[in-house]
Amino acid sequence: MGTRERRDRSDASDRELAGLFHDALLVAELESNEIALAAVGGFGRGELSPGSDLDILLLHNGVDEKQLSAFVSALLNPLWSVGRQVDYSVRTRSETRTVSGHDFKVAMGLLDLRHIAGNDLLTAAVAADAKKNWRKNIRTYLQPLRNSIAERAERSGELAFLLEPDLKESRGGLRDINALKALERSEIVPVAMPRLAESEALIANVRDALHKVTGRHRDQLLLTEQDAVAAELAFTDADLLMTQLSKAARAVDYVMELTWHEITQKLDTSFFKRRRHEPIARGLEIYRGEIRLAPGYLASEDPGIGLRAAALAAQRGLRLSVETAMEIAEHFAPMPVPWPRAAREDLVVLLGAGSAMIDPFETLDQEGLIERWIPEWSHVRFLPQRNVLHHHTVDRHMVQTAVQAAALTRQVHRPDILLVASLFHDIGKGYEGKDHSEYGQELIRPLALRLGFDEDESELIAEMVKHHLLLSAVATRRDLDDPQTLEYVKSLVGSAELLELLHGLSIADGEATGRTAWSDWKAGLVTDLVSRTLASMQGIAPAARIELRHDQLAKAQTGELSVSLAARDNFVDIEIIAPDRPGLLSIVAAVLSISRMDVRSAKTRTVNNSAVMNWLVSVDVNVDLPTTEAIVEKINKALDDAEGLQTRIDDRIASYRRSPGLSVPPPVVSILNSVATDATIVEVRMHDQPGILYTVTKAISEFGADIRAAIVTTLGAEAFDTIYVADLQGGPLHEVQANRLAHRLEELLHSNI
Repeated sequence: MGTRERRDRSDASDRELAGLFHDALLVAELESNEIALAAVGGFGRGELSPGSDLDILLLHNGVDEKQLSAFVSALLNPLWSVGRQVDYSVRTRSETRTVSGHDFKVAMGLLDLRHIAGNDLLTAAVAADAKKNWRKNIRTYLQPLRNSIAERAERSGELAFLLEPDLKESRGGLRDINALKALERSEIVPVAMPRLAESEALIANVRDALHKVTGRHRDQLLLTEQDAVAAELAFTDADLLMTQLSKAARAVDYVMELTWHEITQKLDTSFFKRRRHEPIARGLEIYRGEIRLAPGYLASEDPGIGLRAAALAAQRGLRLSVETAMEIAEHFAPMPVPWPRAAREDLVVLLGAGSAMIDPFETLDQEGLIERWIPEWSHVRFLPQRNVLHHHTVDRHMVQTAVQAAALTRQVHRPDILLVASLFHDIGKGYEGKDHSEYGQELIRPLALRLGFDEDESELIAEMVKHHLLLSAVATRRDLDDPQTLEYVKSLVGSAELLELLHGLSIADGEATGRTAWSDWKAGLVTDLVSRTLASMQGIAPAARIELRHDQLAKAQTGELSVSLAARDNFVDIEIIAPDRPGLLSIVAAVLSISRMDVRSAKTRTVNNSAVMNWLVSVDVNVDLPTTEAIVEKINKALDDAEGLQTRIDDRIASYRRSPGLSVPPPVVSILNSVATDATIVEVRMHDQPGILYTVTKAISEFGADIRAAIVTTLGAEAFDTIYVADLQGGPLHEVQANRLAHRLEELLHSNI
C-alpha cells in the first residue's frame, strides 16, 4: 500500500476512461476538440483507493444537447454495467466559472483538475480559471469552508479518539488534509504541510487496506476489521495501528487549528491595535493575541518557561504561540529534580483552567515537551482504549478527566492534588500483565516526588491512583445498608481527606468517560456511599495557626513595625511584624497587592498586641522588587490613610478583569464554629485574583469581628484562605452572626468576579 499503488490505480483508470472517451466520440459523432474529460478530487490528485469513486468533469464548448447526451451515455454505461461508481458533472467553461463562484466545494474540487482526454486546451483554461478564482475569492470561501469542517467534525467525531473512526470524514482525516492543501494553494497564510507528509501517507494506506480486506467502498474502520487491516499493513497488532493512526490524526488537527488561527490573525483588522509587546511574566509577553517568548529571552536558561507560558495562555484565554513552543523544544532546558515550586504551580494552574487548558497542553504535547518533562507520558501517548466505554485515547482521557476535575476544585481542600491525580490516574495503563491501578500507584509516587510534592502529598496522590475505581465499584456492586460496606471502604481509604479527593476523581473520571459509564444513577450511588462513609469518619481538620519563633516573639514585644525580605527562587519571603489594630491584615494585604505582589501563601497570628505575618509572594514582571524601606514607608502611609487604598485596589481588580479569562466556579465560604475553642473559622475558596485577601479581611473587620490568625494558600490558580475570627468579647461568633458573615462574604466575592 502506498502512493505508488494509488498512482498506478489512477493511471489504469485514466487509460480505461481514455478508451471509452474515444469510443463515445464515435457514437455521438463529435470531434475531440469539442469536448474534454478531466479528473477532479482524489482522482484528480492521482490518489485512487481500491474502492474510490471516479470523480470526473466533462467540459465542452456548447455541444448539441442530443449529441452530448449520447456521448455521456456511451462513456458511462460501460462503467455502470460493471458496478463502477462514477460521480460526474457536465459543464461549459462559462458554467464552471459561474458554479464555482458560488459554491466553495466546487471551487475547491477544481483545484485538483487533471486532464485525461480530449481538448487539453479547454482543460488547461478551466484549471487556470479555478486557481485564479480560488485565490481571488478565498475570503468569501473561508467561512463556509470552516463551517463545513466544523459540521463534519460534529457529525463524524475526531479520528484520533474514536473507537471506530471514519478515515475520510472524521476530524483529522483525509478531508481535513485536502482542505489544508486547498488553503495552502490560496496563499492566504503559510500552511505547515511538510509536518503532515507521514500522517497523510498512513491514513491513506489504512484506507486502502480497509477497502482491500473488506472488498467494499467504506471508510469507517470498524473494531472487527482493525486486526485484519493491521495485519495487511504489517503492524504487530491493532493497538499499534490505532496508536499510530491517533498520532497522525492529532498532527492533522494540530496543523488545522494553527492554520485557522493564522488566518484569523491575518483577517482580524483589530489586530493592528494589539501589536504592541505587553510583558506579562518573566520571559513572556502578549503579542497579537498570543503568549510568546519575549524578544531576546533565552529559553535554554529557564526550564520552567514552557509551563509558565501554557498556564498563562490557558488562564487568560489566549493562544500559546506555536513558534514559542518550537523554540522551547529546540533549546530545551531539563527541569531540575525536584521541580521548583513555581513550575509545579504552573502545571496546576494549567490543569485548573478546565477546557481552556486543552489547546496549550496539545501544543506542548505536539512539540514533544510533555514527554520530555514527564517521560512516563510517552507510554500512554496516543494509546488506544479499544472498548465501548471509552471514547478517547488514554492520554486524551486523562486530560479530559483533569478538565472535568477543574469544575470540582471548590469541593475539595486540596484542588492541586485532585488536578494532578486526575491527569495521571491512568498512567499505569498499557503494560501487559499489570493491573493499571496498582502499577499506576508504583509509577506515580516517584513522579509526584519529582514534581515537587512532599512525601505525604505524594503518598496521597499514589493512593488516589490506586483506588480511583473503588467508589464506583463499591457503590454499584455492594449493599450500602450493610455496615461492612462502609468498614471496607474505610479500611482502604483511611482518611476523610483521601475520601473527599477520591469522590472528586470518581466524578471527573466518570464524566470524562461518558454517559455509558457514568449516569445520574451511578453518581447518586457514589455520593450516597461517600456521605455515609464520611459521617463515620473524623472530618478534615482546618489549617492550624502558626507556631511563632523566639525571635518573632521578641520583635512582637517591642510594639514596633519590622519588615524583612528574603528572595527565594522566583518568590520573595516577607516577614512583617506590626502593632495590632483593626483592619491591619487588610491594610498590609492591600499594600502588597498595589505593589503588584501576588500572595502565594501567608500565615499570620496576633500575639502580645502585635501581629506576626509571614508572606510568600511573587512579584509582577513589570515592576522592581521593593526594598524593605519602601514597604515600611507604604505600610505607614496606608495606616494613616486606609481609605485611599480602596480606590487603588479597585483599579487593580478592574485591570485584571479587563484581561480575557476563564469562566470559573463561584466562590464558596464555609463556617466552622465548633473546631476552635476561642474563634470561629472562616474558609474561603475561590479562583485567585488580585485583592482577594484585602476584600475578605476588610469585610470581616467592617462586620465587627476580630481576626486572630489567617492561613492563606494559593494552590495553582485556586485561593484557599482560612481565617480565625472572634467577636468583641474574644470568643467564637454566635451561629447566627457566623452565617450572616458567610453570606456577606459570598455576596461580596461574587460581585468581584
